Amino acid sequence: MLGTPEQNQQPMWLIIIRLLRWHKPEGRLILMIPALWAVFLAASGKPPLPLVGVIMLGTLATSAAGCVVNDLWDRDIDPEVERTRDRPLASRALSVKVGIVVAIIAMICAAVLAFYLNPLSFWLSVAAVPVILLYPGAKRVFPVPQLVLSIAWGFGVLISWSAVTQTLSQATWLLWGATVLWTLGFDTVYAMSDREDDRRIGVNSSALFFSNYAPIAIGIFFAGTISLLAWLGVLIHLHLTFWITLAIAAAGWIWQCLRLSQPNLPNPAYGEMFKQNVWIGFILLAGMITGSL
Repeated sequence: MLGTPEQNQQPMWLIIIRLLRWHKPEGRLILMIPALWAVFLAASGKPPLPLVGVIMLGTLATSAAGCVVNDLWDRDIDPEVERTRDRPLASRALSVKVGIVVAIIAMICAAVLAFYLNPLSFWLSVAAVPVILLYPGAKRVFPVPQLVLSIAWGFGVLISWSAVTQTLSQATWLLWGATVLWTLGFDTVYAMSDREDDRRIGVNSSALFFSNYAPIAIGIFFAGTISLLAWLGVLIHLHLTFWITLAIAAAGWIWQCLRLSQPNLPNPAYGEMFKQNVWIGFILLAGMITGSL
């Protein structure tokens, strides 16, 4: 399958932007959010600004590498899925060789940034690499590949928290658990738009695994997220603004679960709810920062 004439006429740098998904910032921001949660909570709302910058750039480089690796794995599957058929590697607008070079450059950038971190954070960064590289293959052999993605997301919490404290504590693991459950929730929502294509192709997803019970499973994941964040708030004595933002987040997640239970929901609705989780994440970040001061 060849790229469309419009894609083939685009300059190389613009096609690479699409490969890295930088034209769709929601997916990049939603990886950055848990890492920012961790660095601000670990530093009681006042982390060193250079460290915040390193973490933000690190999440961008890591998510860029992850996107390219995913597309390299799925270059023969993506053309069969409506949502992904126009991706540069799927449409053959870019060659596999270019994709590999871009992935290597992104990983080198992430590695350079990781050297800024302390030894524990550095080795946690190294430990995250196999999870990131193997996640795209999980959908072929594991019934809930979104769990693998959630664990990859969770490394952002471990790396960022330890970058401040040089250790991992009970609070770290509570935030890690909340991040894993939140990611399972919003990525199952996202996967619901691809159910028919995934079923036809024969790849796994949490949306297919939970089937008609997917809205209930998502509700359980979000409820677990709320519970763990509340436990964390009590443990580290977060102030009123955190609890207000947690209530706002809970209301947003309840509304999403009620909407997901409606029959014949149009496919664009799932993408909308995914984007709403970005806003929910930033609302919680604001509450964590102000609630820590």
